[in-house]
Amino acid sequence: MSENKNPLLSLALILGASLIISAIIGGVSFYKVRSLDNTLAMTGSAKKAVRSDKVKWRANFTRVALVDNLKTGYTQMKTDQAAVAKFFRDSGIADKNISISAVLMDQNYKYNYSGPAEYTLRQNVDIESDDVDKITKLTKNIQSLIDQGVIFSTLNVEYYYSKLPELRVELLGEAVKDAQARGSKIAESSGKRLGALKSASGGVVQVLAPNSTDVSDYGAYDTATIEKEVMVAVRATFVIK
Repeated sequence: MSENKNPLLSLALILGASLIISAIIGGVSFYKVRSLDNTLAMTGSAKKAVRSDKVKWRANFTRVALVDNLKTGYTQMKTDQAAVAKFFRDSGIADKNISISAVLMDQNYKYNYSGPAEYTLRQNVDIESDDVDKITKLTKNIQSLIDQGVIFSTLNVEYYYSKLPELRVELLGEAVKDAQARGSKIAESSGKRLGALKSASGGVVQVLAPNSTDVSDYGAYDTATIEKEVMVAVRATFVIK
């Protein structure tokens, strides 16, 4: 029987498909041995906890009016708009951070209803700010508007991290180091040594809720949480000696 002179090839055969994926929260690991050109392909990952520095709050206020009372409904909307604008002004939100739409009108259809047409009048409110804590607190304290009879509803609150491009560059470097460290251990286990980096390609950015594993092939961006974890994976190919 001939002696196998390529320990890495033997290792790959023993492991089966030459593919190992470790999808633990700490990262992702993948490697593939190519015996013909003496290279080792690895994937490494890096992640960092960040805190959102941008917030978007989308809400609206509404009134319901019959077709014969639309004029009164519009008058009520004007009064409500003034109350909403004052609420934000008194809360320390600058006018430049607030956008209130014109009045939008939708007809309400009811089954087996033959009375006068009924409409819902609404105005959308969009708040964008760097003061995440202030806006978050404000979303939970709109009682003063309700007390004035304003039918004010929060539609959604979204949180973003604005320095994602810079962080991605940082994490790509750390992910390559992670791939190199993993590759070194695999090479050493077979009596080889990891050489220079031959090529590397970066993967998509995953912006996740803390401890989440809800990743996507096309990237993910969680907007529901203030605290986030940003993860990047790379595929790196090293020369083995």
